[in-house]
Amino acid sequence: MSERKFSLYDVEQFLREAGAERVTEDAVLNLERQLEKLAERMAHNAIGYARHAGRKKLIKRSDVLLLRKPQPHHYSSPANLRRKARITNSISRSER
Repeated sequence: MSERKFSLYDVEQFLREAGAERVTEDAVLNLERQLEKLAERMAHNAIGYARHAGRKKLIKRSDVLLLRKPQPHHYSSPANLRRKARITNSISRSER
């Protein structure tokens, strides 16, 4: 079993502070796993931002703050954007 990244007590406290009166052990374990996955994904993205800025070993506060900005969707390719524009234009023409 791998080492826990988050204290189970702290995870339970998050749930209680969010309004839960009672919390099962399974709920705490599941939330801990989800938080770990989210934190790993965020750390990976922050590393990507640092590398894009030309830094290989240093992650700055600004890299972490960039995680708050909405990420572009992969499905918004130029072809999809043109297709959406055609659909929108055809709808607006029919409303005239």
